[in-house]
Amino acid sequence: MPKLKTNRSVKKRMRITKSGKAKHFKAGRSHLLTGKRSKRKRLLGKPGFVSKGEMKSIVKLLPYGA
Repeated sequence: MPKLKTNRSVKKRMRITKSGKAKHFKAGRSHLLTGKRSKRKRLLGKPGFVSKGEMKSIVKLLPYGA
């Protein structure tokens, strides 16, 4: 059985937690921040988690839990 290749773009954007969830960081926190409310900016700084339905495709892209 040959080695599986990790999708490098997904590896840079997501991390697999110890519990097996995929953690990603949210877009929209880099510029044009004056028009966004403080609560929105604060929540954009926190990581998001991938839903269970999406995890099946993420596991294929990150076969070794990179």
